[in-house]
Amino acid sequence: MKLAIFQMSAIGNDAMRPDRIEAAMQEAAQNGATLLVAPELALSGYGRGAAFAASAQTARGDWAERLTATARRLGISLIVGFPETRGDNRHISALIVDAQGTAPASIYRKACLYGDYEKQHFHGPGPSTVIVDLAGLRVGVLICYDIEFPENARRLAHAGAQLIAVPTALPRGASGAFISTHVIRTRAFENQVFVAYANHADSDDTFTYQGCSSIAAPDGALLTAAPETGDALLYAEIAPQDYADSRAENPYLSDAEEIGLRM
Repeated sequence: MKLAIFQMSAIGNDAMRPDRIEAAMQEAAQNGATLLVAPELALSGYGRGAAFAASAQTARGDWAERLTATARRLGISLIVGFPETRGDNRHISALIVDAQGTAPASIYRKACLYGDYEKQHFHGPGPSTVIVDLAGLRVGVLICYDIEFPENARRLAHAGAQLIAVPTALPRGASGAFISTHVIRTRAFENQVFVAYANHADSDDTFTYQGCSSIAAPDGALLTAAPETGDALLYAEIAPQDYADSRAENPYLSDAEEIGLRM
């Protein structure tokens, strides 16, 4: 399976974000990709603050309908972040569209909210295990801060995920640099899965982002990585069978099961 990740510059008109994502989907599909992962709150922008109250949409709203139709027309599945309204709550959510299916999009809701900013505007429903079959792979989903807790990635790996897709809005700084260069590769290695980490770049009115989107392999290698700034559309071939030697050398999951280290 050929995977694409779309690093999005935060500079620009927020109203054009769905158009930019559709353009990335079209380019990725033309280049043979069958799944595109875009950043956290990519459809609205991350630094919107109080505007989330008006911009959030339901899981069956206009964004979901539009992008589901686009994915199925182009033949490319999609995982993209958006602000979701559900009853009396708002969530940082990921829309998961299977281009080959007919069912409505699936939803993953961020469990681990980061800092006062997110907790002011959103509700965290707690951990959940969302795994979807996309383009022949078992794909688990986490959002940004979720991946920084090893329990979340390990739970998905134990449930059979081969790839963990992570829409993110990682801020620039010493922590952001460490997470993007070390933590993502570690999560892939310690769980023997692929990790696709799709970030924003540059600055909006509120935050500056680390960029450095990447795809890490089960042996901890980076298959591709973006610079700190600017839009970037990155590709990698995802072939779990190519990492049989790595799984044999580092049998973390089976050994954890054997000694009762389930998370």
